[in-house]
Amino acid sequence: MPREHTPCRTYERDTCTLSPFCQLESLNPGGSIKDRPALEILRRSIEEGQIGKDTVIVEATSGNMGIGLAQICCRLGLRFICITDKNISAQNLQLLRAYGAEVEVVTEADPANGDLLQTRIARAQEIARRLRNSFWVNQYANIYNARAHHQTMLEILDQLDGKLDFLFCAASSCGTVRGCAEYLRLNGFGSTKIYVADAYGSVIFGGKRGKRQIQGHGAGIKPRLFARGLVHKSIKVSDLECVIGCRRLLAAEALLVGGSSGATLMAVEHAKNDIPDDANCVMIFPDRGERYLETVFCDDWVREHLGCSASDLESHKRSFGMSSGCVKAAANCKAAPLHDSASK
Repeated sequence: MPREHTPCRTYERDTCTLSPFCQLESLNPGGSIKDRPALEILRRSIEEGQIGKDTVIVEATSGNMGIGLAQICCRLGLRFICITDKNISAQNLQLLRAYGAEVEVVTEADPANGDLLQTRIARAQEIARRLRNSFWVNQYANIYNARAHHQTMLEILDQLDGKLDFLFCAASSCGTVRGCAEYLRLNGFGSTKIYVADAYGSVIFGGKRGKRQIQGHGAGIKPRLFARGLVHKSIKVSDLECVIGCRRLLAAEALLVGGSSGATLMAVEHAKNDIPDDANCVMIFPDRGERYLETVFCDDWVREHLGCSASDLESHKRSFGMSSGCVKAAANCKAAPLHDSASK
């Protein structure tokens, strides 16, 4: 059967004529964009003979990639060992275990750089070396992570009849941005500009390593999938702005999406002066918001970790230029039912 597209919708603003589309990757089977590379990496590695029926799959992940892998390993009957860290949400931990993953939680940061990501990766490597028949997914370096998003980009272009001026996405492993950029370049869409939301404290596009609170937003290492010249502009978005973006999408559009989706929305807000009113602009929203109910959508967590009260958060949310609008279908997508549209 042909693969259904995840749907692309418009986010409309009554303050200007710009109406960016949002690609809803939360409607993948496992709830996030990471289902794509999880499937592509395992499928290709099975075809190449690297994975057999008794191979143990090993990966370091803070959430979505692990859930995607756990779902597929459950379906294929493969043993999966997931290395995560103490910042994983209770819901993600429960989802991983529900799919049958064996979960190890690291608690100590890497002594050289103070980052938990490096500790997770080192532990995954250690386990993979110790086991006789194992396969380390290595999402930060596996080229099939990026190639999975050739399909993502194809779907977006298909729904927009090939008309795309700006693409906005978040960066972590760099699989999405590299795969989309490669597809655009290889298929004659070199004029499309790619803008990336990156976290303060992330070192992907340079800057000093620091504490990051939002999963899937930035990275404490420069992934091997990173390549210079992929993007036209990287935009630093704070953790609090991620929360503001997510709360705005929920209030204005009834879209419950994850932290990096909020970051992507706020990157568009920061770059709005770069975007002509008649431009076709797409934001990739990687996952759903249920996995962030204890963080992004929890006032107590925001106050404790980001130092922002509920009343201040509401004031910050109103201070940005995007006002409430409506969501309408951008294409006839069968992947999920779409909201009814009501033009402003």
